[in-house]
Amino acid sequence: MRYPDGFKFELLHTDGAARLGRLTTPHGIVDTPFFMPVGTQGVVKTLTGDDLEAMGAQIFLINTYHLYLRPGVDVIERMGRIHKFAAWPKALLSDSGGYQVFSHHGKTKITDDGVRFQSHIDGSYHDFTPEKVIEIQRRLGPDIIMSFDECVPYPATRDDALQGVEQTTRWAARGVETFERLDGDGRFPSQLLHGIVQGSVYDDLRRKSAEDLLAMDFPGYSIGGLSVGEPKEEMGRMLDVTLPLLPTDRQRYLMGVGYPEDILMAVEKGIDMFDCVLPTRNARTGLVFTSFGQYNFRNATAADDDRPLDPDCSCPVCRRYSRGYIRHLYGVNEITAHRMATYHSVHFFIKLMEGIRRAIADNRFAAFKRDFLARYSVSRPESLD
Repeated sequence: MRYPDGFKFELLHTDGAARLGRLTTPHGIVDTPFFMPVGTQGVVKTLTGDDLEAMGAQIFLINTYHLYLRPGVDVIERMGRIHKFAAWPKALLSDSGGYQVFSHHGKTKITDDGVRFQSHIDGSYHDFTPEKVIEIQRRLGPDIIMSFDECVPYPATRDDALQGVEQTTRWAARGVETFERLDGDGRFPSQLLHGIVQGSVYDDLRRKSAEDLLAMDFPGYSIGGLSVGEPKEEMGRMLDVTLPLLPTDRQRYLMGVGYPEDILMAVEKGIDMFDCVLPTRNARTGLVFTSFGQYNFRNATAADDDRPLDPDCSCPVCRRYSRGYIRHLYGVNEITAHRMATYHSVHFFIKLMEGIRRAIADNRFAAFKRDFLARYSVSRPESLD
């Protein structure tokens, strides 16, 4: 495929396999590695664009499935496409909606042509084909878009995983054809299309999927199906199998992975891009990410704790409010609690990635990872002591 106008990816420095890069898009530069907050409906829940810009976010993720259903592609296109509609001047990435379509168990019918599914909103039936998914994303207008793929659940038999790989390859080829056809008529903004490597936890199938997609020469590659319940050891092993096959001059995106320890592991192996719903989803339940581990506001010990949420954090929430106050807001079901916790957790991930980039630039990523994990407790969500 032709590398799109207005885009450039530069690999600036490596520290071992960890990569420091710069992705230039029509809506600005995105430094890699980076983490994308998830804005399923065109918004990161409880946060404004001003909030995201203030904390240093360079890009966020939107969801094709949800925006197709509401408010609809026609509305967004009439209003100037997604950047203008969402009043977000920086880069955006859309996923294909495939995960959401396939996650509605019992409501989907998969054929070689595509997927027939029921809306989770009103039960109406819809069809997604590789061609339609590309057309929707072209009309929405984000900077980076995804091929339509089949993500098999975990655990999957080898036969099911093979079928998913072969379907993904066929759909990717059809998507490329549609992308290039639409690219030629001049109606759509320049966009960068990723192919998605599948294969569950089977070494040979991951290799096959990567090699099939490499033949299509995508300007970027995503690795899917590695945040669907498999053990973390399998995730790392599949990255070891897949990453050596991917070109070093293209972005590498590990889809749906967002625990800090997993991000550090994947950066160490050569991943550039991440997204996950964890910062926003967990915040709605009172669980937030901090430099000392996860903190649970449902814990009674927070009730009269006058310390900041994370003493090492510079975000406005930690500079001003106490744990006890935020717990009180959760206790009275005040929506401000969700906003405060979400702001802090998203800020935490943005600053984690900034620290990772500085460490790679200074050839000290291994020490950064070691020191971070020495403080960060994966198994101690109730305490920051």
